[in-house]
Amino acid sequence: MNRKYHSLSFVKSGAQGGSVARALLKCPGFAVRAVTRDVSRPAAIALRDLGAEVVKGDLDDKEAVEKILKGVYGAFLVTNFYTCKEKEITQGKLVADLAGALGLQHVVYSGLENVNKLTGGALKVGHFDTKGEVEEYFWEKGVPMTSVRMAFYYENFLTDLKPVKNASGDYDLVLPMEGVPMDGMAVADIGPVVCSLFQSPDGYIGKAIGLSAERLTAEQYAEEFSKHTGKNIKATKISTEEYSKLGFPYAQEFANMYRFYQMKPDRDIKLTHQLYPKVKNFDQFLTENKDALKDLLK
Repeated sequence: MNRKYHSLSFVKSGAQGGSVARALLKCPGFAVRAVTRDVSRPAAIALRDLGAEVVKGDLDDKEAVEKILKGVYGAFLVTNFYTCKEKEITQGKLVADLAGALGLQHVVYSGLENVNKLTGGALKVGHFDTKGEVEEYFWEKGVPMTSVRMAFYYENFLTDLKPVKNASGDYDLVLPMEGVPMDGMAVADIGPVVCSLFQSPDGYIGKAIGLSAERLTAEQYAEEFSKHTGKNIKATKISTEEYSKLGFPYAQEFANMYRFYQMKPDRDIKLTHQLYPKVKNFDQFLTENKDALKDLLK
């Protein structure tokens, strides 16, 4: 059966939407429509060259979203908290309403737990809570949806959370997990997982799936970094309370995220490998990104 799949993610090279679109272009039986605000962006052009139908669209535009979804088999949706919390919820609910009204057979949503609700208000993690609220709305509306809950992105270690040079000339990896192992996964690997879900939806619709390639302590992440860079990299001993007071934007938010990670949320390593047997562990991720590592610690 020739099924059409429309990605509602804004196309960005290396991000979730692009990973899903590229994976689905390799899946038999799916025609791919990638939606982006700017069809002239290099990432959008690259997807078009691979065979995707790239169209201009915006999740704030109800008429445009309705046109994009009309007559399709399913959709992958990823929303952005950092644009605006209220907007993320509104956008997610709009897609849920339209998906239900138009009869989509399967939506895969990039969701997360509603931590505030799960902890009875003890912890608020805004960029989790909003996605959790959207998840709940999809299920309340009876839309056939699978939520994929990603683990910590390995890619974060190459940008904002890269090891930092200290006064002695060595490097500190600041990860306030206080000895608790943390699930990780390359965001680029979400595409093949989503492809598997669309190909075999039975048993997954109506469920949330926690994804993870492997689970390492801060010390183990630092050891892998040292092995691949030849630098002396150590995990900093820092509590979530100390981390929350570091003064950078969203410090409290991320401290609460690590507190939630310490509660060991459900991330299923075995299932992730079943859905995508080639999912990369951290060692493999660093090997694939050796060129980026050359410039990382200069």
